[in-house]
Amino acid sequence: MAVNKEVYQQIISELTPKKVTLVAVSKIRPVSEIMELYNLGQRDFGENYVQELVDKAAQLPKDINWHFIGHLQSNKVKYIAPFVHLIHGVDSLNLLKEINKQGAKNGRIIDILLQVHIAEEETKFGLDETEVNVLISKLADVQMPYVRVCGLMGMASFIEDMEKVRGEFKNLKRILEELRLRTPDSELPTLSMGMSADYKIAIEEGSTMVRIGSILFGMRN
Repeated sequence: MAVNKEVYQQIISELTPKKVTLVAVSKIRPVSEIMELYNLGQRDFGENYVQELVDKAAQLPKDINWHFIGHLQSNKVKYIAPFVHLIHGVDSLNLLKEINKQGAKNGRIIDILLQVHIAEEETKFGLDETEVNVLISKLADVQMPYVRVCGLMGMASFIEDMEKVRGEFKNLKRILEELRLRTPDSELPTLSMGMSADYKIAIEEGSTMVRIGSILFGMRN
């Protein structure tokens, strides 16, 4: 299925005035479809699987910003550390330590988002609010010069009740605002929340980055 160019242009026209970044979720999509969006001006793409990301990065233009949006295992960090633009789903101190180690090996600071569990479902990864605060406190004591925490990421419940979804987004924004107050020396500009079904609500509630796949590329087989 080809990229829906009309939908892409509509989304870009919505996001650009609000300075919201679109991450086009390209997992399980062929290189040809990614190039269709690239040729329209899209530069931020999100992948869930390390090997697929490595393979695509080798084939596609070097000015693409690759976002790793899946659950990252510590033993896979080394494969994406040389080039990844942003790692979205960091949810443990051990993973942060490994990202810092690989950043040092590659001589680059790796930007990350802490993943917060805001949804009802138990299947999603992420920290609760207390764990976020504990982790941020630990970072003040542990030197990690090759990791930069840029903000938070969260996924709302996969339900039809959009007011509940809105409440979950409000909660994540509150957690980020309270973190900013407690750590005034840290820049935490990014709030990554909102996907194809709920990105408009996420933006209304303060999202600065949305991850959209199915309405751009069509449903996966």
